[in-house]
Amino acid sequence: QVHVVESGGGLVQAGGSLRLSCTASGLTFDDYAMGWFRQAPGKEREGISCISWSGDSTYYVDSVKGRFTISRDNAKNTLYLQMNSLKPEDTAMYYCAADMAKYDYCSILVDFRYWGQGTQVTVSS
Repeated sequence: QVHVVESGGGLVQAGGSLRLSCTASGLTFDDYAMGWFRQAPGKEREGISCISWSGDSTYYVDSVKGRFTISRDNAKNTLYLQMNSLKPEDTAMYYCAADMAKYDYCSILVDFRYWGQGTQVTVSS
């Protein structure tokens, strides 16, 4: 059985930093591209970043580019999202997801197969 669990969320002041982690079990982690998504109250879920199975290819949506960094440690079955210069508009539930794709690129537009339950990030002004 596959389990995907996010952690690291919390309350931070604007301009601060957080690092989210996502641990996946029950799957062969390096068979999967991974993505981070977020959903703010009253808004649709949006994909914000993804990383290929090897970590060699990443993608960021414009709103987080230059502030967030996605990375992965395949030996630890763990995905990370380093979030710097946080803004109140970054407040959302953050989810990680796994896409069974072993290509030299990633996409946030595909149907990710496995999802975590989310971790809340709240940025105060």
